[in-house]
Amino acid sequence: MSTSRRIFVGDIQGCREPLERLLAAVGFVAGRDRLLPVGDLVNKGPDSAGVLALLIRLGAEPVLGNHDLHWLRKQRAADGAQREWLAALPVVRIFPDLILVHGGLHPHWTEASLQRLDAAAIDYAVNVRYCDADGRRPAADWPPPGPPYRPWDDFYRGAKRVVFGHWARRGLVVRPQCVGLDTGCVYGGKLSAWVAEEDRIVQVDGWRRHD
Repeated sequence: MSTSRRIFVGDIQGCREPLERLLAAVGFVAGRDRLLPVGDLVNKGPDSAGVLALLIRLGAEPVLGNHDLHWLRKQRAADGAQREWLAALPVVRIFPDLILVHGGLHPHWTEASLQRLDAAAIDYAVNVRYCDADGRRPAADWPPPGPPYRPWDDFYRGAKRVVFGHWARRGLVVRPQCVGLDTGCVYGGKLSAWVAEEDRIVQVDGWRRHD
């Protein structure tokens, strides 16, 4: 009998058609598998409403990204049900063996602290790329800031592997402590999934702009 799989998906950014191809490539079965996008479901791509409709229909369990929060603040969701669904999503999901977050984690955060993130902590969790050993972020992430700043996961010491997105320039990251899945789908890169129970990366071509 087939068992449930957790399928984590990188930044979709309104690219519905690549998402459909990725789900076919991993053999996603609604009602059996769990669909767990890393955030940034909407905004830059051609069909944000279509992405939300598909995720809702499939019972997806995303976390919020910075673009999702921006979209909500700007009230860009025309459909009230989609807006309510998006607004109700968490910033972090915690599993027995994994943590799902859009950007990253502060070096000093404990798992207990993730249960009560204030506005500043939410901003950090959805936006961090580089930080120092005490969690301080540089003034800008590009160009790379150099010492003492390093990718946030260099300072992560938690017991659970972290799945994240948000960093298209860095691309696919597979490390013992983390899996990074933002491979620039909306910029013509790839849309990536990590099937946790199989420890397998699956990728499809991202969105191609047709001007």
